[in-house]
Amino acid sequence: MLEVSNTPAEDKTQQEARILWQKYFKLTEELLKFSDQQDNELFVELVDQRERLLDKIKALPENDYRDSAECKALIDKMIPMDKQIIYRAKAWLNKARRQTGMVHSYDLIGAAELRGTVFNKKY
Repeated sequence: MLEVSNTPAEDKTQQEARILWQKYFKLTEELLKFSDQQDNELFVELVDQRERLLDKIKALPENDYRDSAECKALIDKMIPMDKQIIYRAKAWLNKARRQTGMVHSYDLIGAAELRGTVFNKKY
């Protein structure tokens, strides 16, 4: 049976893919950790970092790392984390929308009061 060995360039690409996917996994863990925090700027920065890593992964030359058992195991671990992150982000967004709506309703009430009573009187 003839064995096909990887060329040094393929080995380097595989190693780079492994490193990038491991970093992507670590950023996903950090996102999950900070998705319950009030530090929205840090959360957004982590999302941006993860997006940049994904761009680097997509830019890699063709390789088989994505099909490896190691990568599949990382992805299987990330799927439930991603679902939690999305759920928490949606909950945060809904809460922010409700708060914005409440502030806006107070603005409308205040403006109506100013138009209707205070400045219509002749002193």
